[in-house]
Amino acid sequence: MNTHRTRSKPPIKKEPPTHVATASNEVWTWDITWLNASVKGKYYKLYLILDMFSKLIVGHEVWKEETADHAEYLIRKSTLSQGIAGRPLVLHSDNGSPMKAATFLATLEKLGVQSSFSRPRVSNDNPYSESLFKTMEYRPKYPLKGFSSLDEARQWVAKFVSCYNTEHLHSGINFITPYQRHYGLDKAIMNKRTQTYELAKAKHPERWAGSIRDWSLPEYVCLNPMNKTEVENFINTKNNASNKLSVKLA
Repeated sequence: MNTHRTRSKPPIKKEPPTHVATASNEVWTWDITWLNASVKGKYYKLYLILDMFSKLIVGHEVWKEETADHAEYLIRKSTLSQGIAGRPLVLHSDNGSPMKAATFLATLEKLGVQSSFSRPRVSNDNPYSESLFKTMEYRPKYPLKGFSSLDEARQWVAKFVSCYNTEHLHSGINFITPYQRHYGLDKAIMNKRTQTYELAKAKHPERWAGSIRDWSLPEYVCLNPMNKTEVENFINTKNNASNKLSVKLA
């Protein structure tokens, strides 16, 4: 009874999706979450795109419904705001209907964006977007009783995005803001922190049991866990493909 039967398809084990970002605007993840309204059973839909490398929110919108048209508008708006139209970009998401709609996939193809999807019923394949939604919902000022209107929801989300991008010291990037990481301000900040710690240790060595705190930043970010060899192979493959494309276009 437990053996495979010929009339049914054999089970297929799907490998977890893997992407590696070594700079900003290489891999984006996005998802849609529901925001409670003040009326029970009513919700507003938050569309949000996150840069995997820098953790910057590059695009967001709040609407009353989930549609592929809204998703198309958001991805066009985000690529234009970042000035990366036509550049290689991976957009990862779960398997929701707006994400897999034919019109939305056609829009990604026109923009030169590579689509990527989580495994069915595996929320861990889109961890960065899920973690961001949890951070948002645990904010002290999050309206637990819901939003009274669509405009109120949009205003609150806009304030949250601004605070998250420019004020929130993200633990995943060694306590700098996503804005600083995304736009290349991180190296100067980390060098200054290192110098400050070294100077403090030189003045008061009795306060230090060992070396100073490590203020280095991760050189790459993976969608799913990978060992160092896998990461190096992935980056080499990606660089070779980019070089071939550049030669072909030239």
